[in-house]
Amino acid sequence: MVIRMLFLAGLLLLSVAMARYQQSNYTIGQNYAIRFSGSGAEGTFRGLTGSIRFDPEDLVNASMNVRVEAATIATGNNLKDKHARGENWFDVAEYPDISYRATAFAPTASGYVANGTLTLHGVSQRTPLPFTFTRTADGGQFEGRMTVDRGAFGIEGPWLAFTVGDAFEVEIVVPVTD
Repeated sequence: MVIRMLFLAGLLLLSVAMARYQQSNYTIGQNYAIRFSGSGAEGTFRGLTGSIRFDPEDLVNASMNVRVEAATIATGNNLKDKHARGENWFDVAEYPDISYRATAFAPTASGYVANGTLTLHGVSQRTPLPFTFTRTADGGQFEGRMTVDRGAFGIEGPWLAFTVGDAFEVEIVVPVTD
């Protein structure tokens, strides 16, 4: 009888552990938003894919590996979009993806920070991503903001590039489901 009780207790603990593990592997929802703004340009990106594994109680095992299609840039101006996709800016033919990969997470006073690598225009830079996570009934929502210096990623632009600022604020809102 004792062995049977121990076996059942073990199964229960294993079930709870597996449920917790499964809850931390999220699917990116369709209603995400990636917005950027800076002096001379603002807009959005689409085409977000990847994996997010996150549990506020288990930051050691958290990970984020996401990408967005650079060609999905939308500024509200077709001519600006065409130029942004061209060789002088994002050069989407050569560098079709913008990616972020993080495996180190830490709590902060206002949420969390992912310490990861942003790859943009073929250049990879260590870039922290401060964010908050709000749990919902069927998953959660990540909200983060980072500053990106286009010059650090080799995006120089054409001779009139000085009309567009170097630093851009990137705001990310990503709903996820279990």
